[in-house]
Amino acid sequence: MNKKISQKRAIRTRKKLRKVSANRYRISIFRSSHNISAQIIDDKSHKTLVSASSLKEKNSEKIKKTDMCVQVASILAKKALDKKITQVYFDRGRYRFHGRVKVFADTLRKNGLVF
Repeated sequence: MNKKISQKRAIRTRKKLRKVSANRYRISIFRSSHNISAQIIDDKSHKTLVSASSLKEKNSEKIKKTDMCVQVASILAKKALDKKITQVYFDRGRYRFHGRVKVFADTLRKNGLVF
């Protein structure tokens, strides 16, 4: 995919979400072909509050990518609830809401985050 097109899509998605979701933190995800990472960002102060990545949580055993997404999402949700963060909005960026991104979002919802 062309880099400019993907950047435009990410900016367009983020712009629409900011209009709707005031006074909430943003969950931004990054998905590569092998790993996934996410972070909760405070857009007002431009700081990352909580982050989780499959690179840090890698096991020596081989696991499926969707199972890895479930692990990372549950770790992120646990860290967020420890910091008393419950209201967020989900910024999928340039990725479509299906597959690993959807599994990630559903796991966050099951673990107590509201978006």
